[in-house]
Amino acid sequence: MNLERVAVLGGGPGGLYAARLLKLSHPDAEVAVYEQSAPDKTFGFGVGLASRTQRNLREADPASLEAIVAAAHPHDMSMQVGEHIARLANGDLLAIARTSLLDVLQQQARHAGVRLHFGERRDPADLDADLIIAADGINSGTRAQLADRFDPHISTGAGLYLWCGTDFALPSAIFIPVTTEHGTFVAHAYPYAADRSTFLIETDEHTWRRAGFDVSTEHTAPLDSDETALQYLQEAFAETLQQHRLIGNRTRWMRFRTISCGRWHSGNVVLLGDAAHTAHYSIGSGTKLAMEDAIALDHALITAPNIEEALAQYERARRPAVEHLQQIAHRSELWWESFPQRMDLPIEQLMIAYMTRAGKVSLSRFHDTAPTLVREGLASYADLPSDAIPDADITDWTIAQPLDHGDFRFEHRIAPTYLRDAETTTVLDIDFDSAWGPEATALIETAPTSRTLWLTGPSTRSSLLSRLDFAERLRHHTDAVLVVEAPASCRADVAAGLASVRMHLTFFNDPASSEPDRALSGSRVSA
Repeated sequence: MNLERVAVLGGGPGGLYAARLLKLSHPDAEVAVYEQSAPDKTFGFGVGLASRTQRNLREADPASLEAIVAAAHPHDMSMQVGEHIARLANGDLLAIARTSLLDVLQQQARHAGVRLHFGERRDPADLDADLIIAADGINSGTRAQLADRFDPHISTGAGLYLWCGTDFALPSAIFIPVTTEHGTFVAHAYPYAADRSTFLIETDEHTWRRAGFDVSTEHTAPLDSDETALQYLQEAFAETLQQHRLIGNRTRWMRFRTISCGRWHSGNVVLLGDAAHTAHYSIGSGTKLAMEDAIALDHALITAPNIEEALAQYERARRPAVEHLQQIAHRSELWWESFPQRMDLPIEQLMIAYMTRAGKVSLSRFHDTAPTLVREGLASYADLPSDAIPDADITDWTIAQPLDHGDFRFEHRIAPTYLRDAETTTVLDIDFDSAWGPEATALIETAPTSRTLWLTGPSTRSSLLSRLDFAERLRHHTDAVLVVEAPASCRADVAAGLASVRMHLTFFNDPASSEPDRALSGSRVSA
């Protein structure tokens, strides 16, 4: 395909990276980036790059990835509740200052021959170009102007969060809750330079209001930081901060907005990154998604015969992956919004719950990468010494563990068939998308006081994950034995749910799979 002129609206990481890739693959084209802000003006602090993202960037453009890595800061990960800490070594995690990332990508774009225009805001209608890439962020003016074509949908989360930073490098990334007189605040923090760390802090609306942040938010001008909140949080997280200060940068409380669009392209205009979609920060950064969008768009423009087919191919290639990630991210968002209810778990078991929270990482995969930590968590789950935990077949082993619950004794975690029909069992048909929506809340409030609650529903994996979410929520409102029906293909999800104390028992709705195997000897239940 012959491209003569390409215009990119937005000089963030996604726009700069797309411009470089397109210039490298179409060297005769005139590629220009238009950014309304100054080159060194940005918001936020650090940007995280997971190992898979690094692999994708390396395959697409090794030179720019090497330049990013050279300016990045590696770190491990940990979780702390009170005095208890779980550490996870992971040398593949990198973070980089957003200003440094922009500087690297600006240089890389210029080296490729891209023309960069700062302090210039352009509309698609003003541009004479074969292709217009709208990488103009979550508040995309292009998406708003052409809303009738892109059909955007925006949903807003219930929790509140703010971004800030500090002037020292944490020893590792850390997730840490702090409970004050007003409620619980949770920090997601990580180092991104030798003398800088990002602090993202979130809380629920009731805590936010009790602390007076509804008032401080209202009194904070759009271009200012909420100094009341920063001072309060600086004191709350003083130990983690090691007496360093919190730094704001237009820091104010926000609710996360998940954006999706019915279409990503119209004519010669295509959306990229946050302009097209967002996914909750707890599962991956918008920077990662935008740069991976750029890779897919470049590939489509290389292989397709014309612009129309290229943009359609780009959307076909990226949309399934993005929508899958958005589903995972939504589950992760809800998990973090309800994080305080899990703080009584042993820390290693809580780390298992965290890693498996959205169905992206299985229990066995986590065991392969962090065997010592997972064995400690499973030891808490099974009430055994850690050296009694096997090195293999973790999924089957987890399902095979006995359970004592009240005056019940189960020899393994597969519920016997007759328990479903017992007079003391109530079967609940769970068929809603979110375990935290109004329908789920109403069911929680009216749940029967049976000795056993048996949760059934559609046999899809997504439905199972919602039942697991609901069972975990229900567990905090009842002493009943909670049984979650599952398709046989989802044994890994069941094992993760059991180890995370999201339910007590399972029942595989494939009859053959509900028969005890060699690892599950016997099916007696005593009471």
